[in-house]
Amino acid sequence: MSNPGDQDTTPIESVSQLAGVLAQGEKPKDAWRIGTEHEKFGFIRPQATRPGHRPWMPPPYEPDGIHAVLSAMQQHNGTIWHDIRDKGALIGLKGLNTQKGASISLEPAGQFELSGKPLASLHETRAEMAGHFNDLHPICEMLGLGFAPLGFHPFARREDMPRMPKSRYAIMQAYMPRVGSLGLDMMLRTCTVQVNLDFSSEQDMIRKMRVSLALQPVATALFANSPFYEGHPNGLLSNRAHVWTDTDNRRSGMPLEFFAPSFGFEAYVEWLLDVPMYFIMRDGRIHDVAGRSFRAWMKGEYQEGLDGLTPTIGDFEDHMTTAFTDVRLKQFLEMRGADAGSPEMMLAQSALWVGLLYDDAALSAADALVHEQPWTSYVDLRAQVPRLGLDAPWAGGRARELAARMVEIATDGLRARACRDATGADETQYLAPLHEIVAGGPIQAEAWLAAYHGRWNGDVTRIFDEAAI
Repeated sequence: MSNPGDQDTTPIESVSQLAGVLAQGEKPKDAWRIGTEHEKFGFIRPQATRPGHRPWMPPPYEPDGIHAVLSAMQQHNGTIWHDIRDKGALIGLKGLNTQKGASISLEPAGQFELSGKPLASLHETRAEMAGHFNDLHPICEMLGLGFAPLGFHPFARREDMPRMPKSRYAIMQAYMPRVGSLGLDMMLRTCTVQVNLDFSSEQDMIRKMRVSLALQPVATALFANSPFYEGHPNGLLSNRAHVWTDTDNRRSGMPLEFFAPSFGFEAYVEWLLDVPMYFIMRDGRIHDVAGRSFRAWMKGEYQEGLDGLTPTIGDFEDHMTTAFTDVRLKQFLEMRGADAGSPEMMLAQSALWVGLLYDDAALSAADALVHEQPWTSYVDLRAQVPRLGLDAPWAGGRARELAARMVEIATDGLRARACRDATGADETQYLAPLHEIVAGGPIQAEAWLAAYHGRWNGDVTRIFDEAAI
């Protein structure tokens, strides 16, 4: 979303103009980069509980909570982080100098997110992730807090979750119950990891979109990491993925339009114009226009809250951030199907998609793979994997076999990239956890369930000590 003062105020004149905004993302292959975003839940350590704080529960915005974490990061690293505010409230940090291109933001209940810089290799991604965690450790120690990347909060109820002072989220929280039963859970009780990847042309974008969108349910199964609901197993491996099945389906999921022969930049714009709006920004403030039509606004039709206002490119760019499809198109592609997980698994998620999409031969192999079945089969698989994970039925077998083929192609793709670290190791090292899983090892959710029924003796709060970064 645009920050106050940095919106493009150019008036919108046509759909083709908006398609041109997307086309501005085209880059030559040597300029392709990797951007990894990851979220984690905060928790209050029992030995440092303060008045009003409960052990293991999510910290409030203030006092001694999320605001204090942001403030400490900004104060200790003032030359690389600039504060982002909403009506005076500190709600994020924008990277400067060595952190230019990165940002730290808050999800609605204080889930803490690093949006990483566009980086050339997964080795740099590993270093960035480690550096971020190292920055957090002394601050967390000072405040008696911790952070753990999990797909769905393992025991807190909706009413237990704090609320962050972001105007956009207040609008969404009021609107979500009108369009789905689980939208508030998505906002308040989920965490994800995503990787953002580039394309060279419209045709390259189309092929990468189809491959990644079709295979996104398999990634959901591989990275499933949310088997608990309010303190107990509930029969799901990815409760986060289940939540997305009834959040706001007009802007979510795997739209079949994206698989159509006519798909491209203009077709995406046409689809997006019919996604209901949430807000617009004027004079540095967010205004609630939830449910209004961007298409009708462009046509000049009267709508409450928009009368007399001209839609701009900046409005469209903000509107793009309110599409929640499993793969989202901006001026790059966002892979959005995975639960947050261990640092090794979050890095493996980036490695999987880089391996599949950033080498020509690997992308061709992945494209051939997904064309073995009709697009509707992948949409059907999406409905199965929250509960069944890699045991979901697929083409006479199980999704695990499809995952194994994906990992094999990704391994070839990363090997072909030949990006080596200081020890001479290439990027295939980051797929090691996935090789273990496709060979029959447990996914993260299955490992947690074994702990719950074993060494934890049914105490799900134990997950935070073991999952803490």
